[in-house]
Amino acid sequence: MSSSGEDITTEVGSYVPEPGGGTRLLFVTIPPDSHMGLPSFDGSLYAAEQLEHGPGLGELFEPDGMHTTPTVDYVIILDGELGLELDGGKLTRLVAGDVVVQNATRHAWRNNSDQPARIAVVLIGAAPAEPAVRRGTGS
Repeated sequence: MSSSGEDITTEVGSYVPEPGGGTRLLFVTIPPDSHMGLPSFDGSLYAAEQLEHGPGLGELFEPDGMHTTPTVDYVIILDGELGLELDGGKLTRLVAGDVVVQNATRHAWRNNSDQPARIAVVLIGAAPAEPAVRRGTGS
């Protein structure tokens, strides 16, 4: 919301910043994973809300919560604790005050505690990677 109370989502268009240095600052509250297992949890409604309230981001999530953004991310754990899951299932425990820097890393946030966790995320649109060229030293 803007300072006037208006929803600025339509002004932004996407929470994923444009390549080459566009930025976004997000504050995200991540509920305990156990809430998703409650009988009252509606997975399809949750997915629809993610698409509506997280334009550009919601489309990047896989069914298991893993996702990759074309960004460099600075993530600060503000409150609570989270697990950062990377490819291969490795889970790193993070607590308030921890900072993570990611570069288009496929990951998921896991909240195995019984309390919500809050994070601040700065996303920086990465320029498309140029293919590496290796030049031979032959004659």
